[in-house]
Amino acid sequence: MSFLTSLWNYILVSAPFLMFGLLAAGVIKAFISVERIKKAMGGKGLKGAVKASVLGIPLPLCSCAVIPTAATLKKQGASNSATSAFLIATPESGVDSIAMTYGMMDIPMTIIRPVAAFVSAFVAGALQLVFKTDKDVEQVSGEVKPSCCGSSKKKDESVIVKQSFAKKAQASVHFGFVELVDDMAIWLAFGIVAGAFIDFALPANFFDGLSGWGGRGAILLVGIPLYICASATTPIAASLVMKGMSPGMALLFLLVGPATNISNILVIGQYIGKKGVVINLLSIALVALGFSFLTDYLYSAFSWPLNFNVSHHNHETSSWWEVSLAVVFTLLLLRSLLFVELPKRVKKYFEDKGNSGSCCG
Repeated sequence: MSFLTSLWNYILVSAPFLMFGLLAAGVIKAFISVERIKKAMGGKGLKGAVKASVLGIPLPLCSCAVIPTAATLKKQGASNSATSAFLIATPESGVDSIAMTYGMMDIPMTIIRPVAAFVSAFVAGALQLVFKTDKDVEQVSGEVKPSCCGSSKKKDESVIVKQSFAKKAQASVHFGFVELVDDMAIWLAFGIVAGAFIDFALPANFFDGLSGWGGRGAILLVGIPLYICASATTPIAASLVMKGMSPGMALLFLLVGPATNISNILVIGQYIGKKGVVINLLSIALVALGFSFLTDYLYSAFSWPLNFNVSHHNHETSSWWEVSLAVVFTLLLLRSLLFVELPKRVKKYFEDKGNSGSCCG
């Protein structure tokens, strides 16, 4: 099997579920305002943490895009507990990544992934209450800008604008298939290409020896400071399992990669404090480790087969609608890469080059 065949197979497997996830994400974005989220997160104590954890699971925001939303909620009175839970649950899981997990992996992983995201978010929220971190944070004002995914300017979502159903439906499609793809384009392309390359280049049992604390520690060290969006981790994780990595270790990668990155760790400190940041990082790491070992135990104890969908999908037997969705998804991704990301990065390159030479006497 050639690399291009493997790449096309990955696109065929992921496209139908990702397109559904993008549409669902658009509907959620258009019909659920930040004001509604704020009201839902209004409960004090553990109630607020539970609500924030549940609300964060389906929302289509990466760890960068979630910060302005969380900052708005915090400035409007949300507690450290609820804010922390929202900051963790939202990037670790989303309706798009859940759909993609089902499409490329299996039902147990599709269930375990959002459950683990909920638990890590709730634990962080509960610990914020235990250590009373709200007392360590002063009220902060000012605009917070996304620092890693799409950098397009977003409207202030705290302002309520009444729209007709038709306008909201149109906004759903635009957000799901244009804005969200723009935000994820580079990482999504990287994830699919990397997954296909692993499938093509590595032997079947390549990761058999990578297990226990050593391998998990390496994933934590790499995953916590670096960033990759939840949907983009899915094809990579599926390929790693197909090449011998345990499902628990793959889950660890699925959880810690999207949840944090070094630039966002620095930004969120001004909203939840240094102690709050440490609590969040420890909660993410420890809960992810716990679920990693639990997942391996469940697959072994119940003899669940590693029958991931990506491993037995054949492009030669794909239906016309699968091929059609794969083509549409590829075109959407190429549009974002060629007409949004590439011009933006070229412009930034020349601006940086010009600025570096403007200080000469």
